[in-house]
Amino acid sequence: METTEIHFNEGYTLEHLVHYLPSQLTLKDFVHHNSLHSFQDKEFFDGIFSASKIFGIQVTFNLNEYRKLHRQGRIRMEIIDRVIIQQKGTSNLNEYRQKMLSGSYNHDYDPRIGRLRENWKGQYKVNLDDLVQPLLFRIIGSYLDQGIAIWHFPFEDKGLINAVKILEENSMTSFFKTKRAKALLFSRDLSIEKLLEILVGNSSYYENYLFDQQFAHKGWSGLVAAIESTPETLFYRKKVHLKDFILLELLLEIDALDKTLGKRWKPLATNYQNHADSYFAKVEQEELQEILKLWQEAFEWDYYDEVLSGVGHLAKTNRIPTREKQSFQALFCVDDRECSLRRHLEFVDPKCETLGAPGYYGAAIYFQPYKAQFFEKNCPVAITPKHLIKEIEVSKERGNEILHSKESHTFFKGFLYGISLGLWSGFRMIHDLFSPKMRPDIADAFSHMDINGKLKIENTDPNEKENGLQVGYRIEEMVDIVESLLKGVGLVDNFTDLVYVVAHGSSSANNPHHGAHDCGACSGRPGAINARVFAFMANHDKVRMVLETNGIIIPDKTQFIPAMHDTASDEVGFYDEDILFPENARQHNLHRETFENALDINAKERARRFASIDISKDIKYIRKEIKKRSVSYFEPRPELGHGSNALCHVGARDKIKGLFLDRRAFLQSYDYRTDPDGEVLLQVLSPLPAVCGGINLEYYFSRMDIEKMGAGTKLPHNVMGLIGVANSSDGDLRPGLPLQMIENHDPVRLLMMVEHRPEIVLKTIKSSKAMYDWFDKGWLHLVAISPDDGNLYHFHEGAFILYVPISKISETNDILKVIETAEEMETNHIIDATKENIPVYVYPHKN
Repeated sequence: METTEIHFNEGYTLEHLVHYLPSQLTLKDFVHHNSLHSFQDKEFFDGIFSASKIFGIQVTFNLNEYRKLHRQGRIRMEIIDRVIIQQKGTSNLNEYRQKMLSGSYNHDYDPRIGRLRENWKGQYKVNLDDLVQPLLFRIIGSYLDQGIAIWHFPFEDKGLINAVKILEENSMTSFFKTKRAKALLFSRDLSIEKLLEILVGNSSYYENYLFDQQFAHKGWSGLVAAIESTPETLFYRKKVHLKDFILLELLLEIDALDKTLGKRWKPLATNYQNHADSYFAKVEQEELQEILKLWQEAFEWDYYDEVLSGVGHLAKTNRIPTREKQSFQALFCVDDRECSLRRHLEFVDPKCETLGAPGYYGAAIYFQPYKAQFFEKNCPVAITPKHLIKEIEVSKERGNEILHSKESHTFFKGFLYGISLGLWSGFRMIHDLFSPKMRPDIADAFSHMDINGKLKIENTDPNEKENGLQVGYRIEEMVDIVESLLKGVGLVDNFTDLVYVVAHGSSSANNPHHGAHDCGACSGRPGAINARVFAFMANHDKVRMVLETNGIIIPDKTQFIPAMHDTASDEVGFYDEDILFPENARQHNLHRETFENALDINAKERARRFASIDISKDIKYIRKEIKKRSVSYFEPRPELGHGSNALCHVGARDKIKGLFLDRRAFLQSYDYRTDPDGEVLLQVLSPLPAVCGGINLEYYFSRMDIEKMGAGTKLPHNVMGLIGVANSSDGDLRPGLPLQMIENHDPVRLLMMVEHRPEIVLKTIKSSKAMYDWFDKGWLHLVAISPDDGNLYHFHEGAFILYVPISKISETNDILKVIETAEEMETNHIIDATKENIPVYVYPHKN
C-alpha cells in the first residue's frame, strides 16, 4: 500500500469522513440512494472493488455462487462467451472461460479500515468498542430522541458537548469513571487533536484512527453527519455536530482505558513507523476481481439479453393506430410496482391508455397538513421546493391511539394507563393476530391528507409567503408545470373525458422503513398531494387558455381526477370526485369497476411471492389476504417494495405492450415523434438516473452484503428515538435495506432503454455531465431503441454500438396462467431466489 507522510488537518479529516459515511437521513426521510455514492466518481467495478478492499464489504457474489448459477442455467454459456469476447477479445476466449469455470483463487478478507485501532486488542487485550459503544449510543440516542423518551435530554439546546458539560457540573453521578477524562472535558483547549495525542501519539496516524473509530459504528456517525448538514430531517430539531460526537467518544475511550489499565498504557502509535499507510491509496485490482467482473457482467446480460430480445422483436413491429375512442387515460408514477397494475388495467379495458412520469408530477412542494406544526417535502431529494401547499379544511378529525398519547408518557398517568389499558391492549393484539385491521397507529398511506380535505393551491398574492415559501402556485407557474409534464409523456392531444392522475403510497403496521415503500420521487412520502395539485392545475380554466395558445388544446369536457394506489393493500382511492360533470361521473363509476378488477388480478400476481397466501383460491379471498398483510403487526413483509427492479423503459407504451417484465421495470412515457430533436428528452431523462438508479443500487448493495450494506433481518430491530433502527439498545444504527425487502432481488444494475435515435440520445446525455457519468462510468446501462429500424444500440465506452440479442423469444397465449404456475423460491439464497423470477414473455394483447 502507498505510504505517505500525513499531516493531520481536522477540518479536512471531518470533510473526508462525511464524504464516505452513509448519508441516510432519519426514518421519516428514508429515500433510496446509491449506497456507495462516495465512489461514484470512479468506473463502476473500480469503485466497488476499491470500496470492498477499503471497507471490507462484499460487492459481488463469490465464485462458487456464480458457478452454481451457471450450472443451473441462470448464466448461459453463450452469454459468458459474448462477455469474454467483448472484454478480452476472441483470442482470449478459451483462457478466460477456463478461469471463470474452474480457476482457483484465494479470497482474502483484509479490509484497510480498522487495522490501526484493532491493535488495542493485540497490545492490551482491550475491546474499546465493548467498553465505550453501549454508553455512547445511549447518550446520542437520548440526545437525538424524537418522542420515545419520557423526558428530553437536559440542556439539549446547548449542543452535545456543552450539554454533557452542564450535566457533569450539576449531577451527582457522571458518565466518566476517572478524573482525567472529566478534567479533559472541561479543559479550555479541548480539541480532537489534543485527545488523539493522548490516544494515538503519532499525528500521521490520527486520520486513520478516526476512520477506524467512526466506521466501527458508521450508522450513528453517518446519521449525526446527515443531521448536521440537513437539520430539517428532525421534526424536533437538535443542535448536533460530528465533531462533538467524536470528542465525546474520544473522551470515553480515554476514560475506559484509564479505568481498565490505569497507567499501564501509552499512545497506540508511539513506536510505529513515522508515516502511516493511506487507507484511500489506489487499490490495485487482481485477477480475481477481473474474473468476478466478467461473472457479474454475464449474470446481468443473461437477463438483459432476454429483455432486449423481446423489446427488439416488438420494436420492429409497426404501431397499430387505435381505431376506437379511448375510454380513459391514467397517468401513473414510473415506479416498477405500477408496471403490473398498468398491464392489468389494459387487460381489463383494452381501450384505456396508461402513461408514466415521476410521481411528484412536476409539483416540487412542501406540504403542511391541517393544523400541523411541520412541513413535509414532496419532491425528489435533489430539488429544494419554493412552494408550500396547505391543507386548509378537513372533513374529519384525525384518529389517535390513546395508548400513544402524550399523557401515557407521564409518570402517574403512564402508570394508570399501563395497569388499565395495558391489559386490554394485550387482548387486542392477540385479536389482531387473527383479524388485523387499520388502526390510527398504523402507517396508513391515505392518512397523510384528508381524502375530502381542501387544499390551498392557487396563489393570488405573490407576497403570501410562509418561512420563505410561496403559498400556492401562480397561473403562469401552473402552465409551465402542466405543459412540461404533458409534453414529456407525449400527451398533447386526443384527451379522453377522464384523465386519472394516480399517485402511490404504502400502508404497513410493522415496518420502520415504510418510507422506502412510498414514492421515491416524493422524498419517500405518498404522492397523493402532488396528484391533487397537478389535477387542479390541469383543470384550471386560465391554465387551459394559456396552454391552448401554446398548442395544447384540452377539451372542456376533459377532467383530470387525482387518485392514489396503495401498493401494499392494493386499493385505489379517488380525490375531488365532487367536481365531475354528470356524464363524467357516470363514466367514472364504470371505471371504478375497471380499477377494482385490475387490482384483484394485481393482488393475485403479487401473492405468488408470499408463502402464506394460496393463489389457487378465489381471487377476492386473495385480495382480502393482501389487505390483511398491510395492517398486520405480525407481518414483516407487508410488501416487497422494489425487490427485483432491473429495468427502466423510456418510450411509448404501445411499443412494449404485450411484453411481460414481471414487475421489474420503471416505465416512463415519452413520444419521440413529438420531440424529433430531443429537446424534451433531457427534461424527461434528468430525474431518472438519481431516482431509479438510486433505488436500484441500494437494492444491489443491500442484496450483496446484507450485514454491512443492508440492515440485516428486521425481526430483532429496535426503533431508536424514531430516527433509525438497531439490533439492540446498544447496537449501531443499520443503514440500508432489511432482508425482508431484498431477499427476492437479483442484484443487477439498472438497464435503461430509450426510444429515440442513438445520436439524439447521445447528444442528450452529454448535455449533462452528472447524467452522462451514470452511464459512462457504468453505474447504469443504457440502450437506445432506434425508431427508424427497430435496431438496438448499447452505450459502451462513449459510443452506441449495435446490439443483436441471442436469446430465443418466449411466447405465450395466456400470461395469467404463466403467473399462476410460476415457481416459488425455497430459500432466500440467490441460487433459489432467482428461480422465482419469471422469464420474459411476449403475449398477445388487444388495442
